[in-house]
Amino acid sequence: MAGKPWVVMPLYYYPLNESTWKPLYDAIAAHPDVGFLVVVNPNSGPGSAPLPGKDYVREVPRLNAWPNVRTVGYVRIDYCNKSLAESCAEIDQYASWSQHGDIPGLHVQGIYVDETPNHYSDERSHYLDQLGQFIKNNEGLLGKRTVVHNPGTPPEGKLATFGNPDLVCICEEPYELYLKDGLQQRLNSLSPEHERCIYQISGIPPAKVAETAQQLCQRGQYVFATDLVDDFYESFGPSWHTFVTAVSRHVVSGGCG
Repeated sequence: MAGKPWVVMPLYYYPLNESTWKPLYDAIAAHPDVGFLVVVNPNSGPGSAPLPGKDYVREVPRLNAWPNVRTVGYVRIDYCNKSLAESCAEIDQYASWSQHGDIPGLHVQGIYVDETPNHYSDERSHYLDQLGQFIKNNEGLLGKRTVVHNPGTPPEGKLATFGNPDLVCICEEPYELYLKDGLQQRLNSLSPEHERCIYQISGIPPAKVAETAQQLCQRGQYVFATDLVDDFYESFGPSWHTFVTAVSRHVVSGGCG
């Protein structure tokens, strides 16, 4: 998938039945040329131990069966205020899923670290370095053991490298704020590699979703765009198909890489 755009799907709502995530499965099947980075989040983290619940036990292997899908587990670190031990324990719980050999495909391939700081300090950099090493060395996490940082706003330059993140969400904002000159200046002042950047933009006018999605693909290889204003990680929304199709068309046009 090198050089091709990826759809980011923060999947923060419970799969009550086999059809709950159907729009995602339909998009994955219809667009094999697009990668899908799916953030699995049973309960603001890995959920109950040792397994997250029968519905996740059913659905996570379905996601991992697709070659163009990479699943990552959600861990919130409260801007490094959560103890490192607690954060590592949640990562270990995700990692333990793969030890259940009787459930093929139950695993994640990395961790989406939410609420990482965007202001530098020696203590924060040490925390992120330790956490990143813990993820990369955890044998229960499969695949590339992808480390994703989400500060939500453009991080200070140093924080784009501490913890050795593979991917950094440098902008998680509503559309109106994304367009502001001040934010654009901050984004333009950063110089992270295109293939490491994530953009997650909500509240886009429906008529502008496709155009905005393709513009985001020019700025970062990993994108999420929706017209939803509220609960945009808990529903696919009416613009879901438009968004994914726009990303796929960007592949055809050769716009990314």
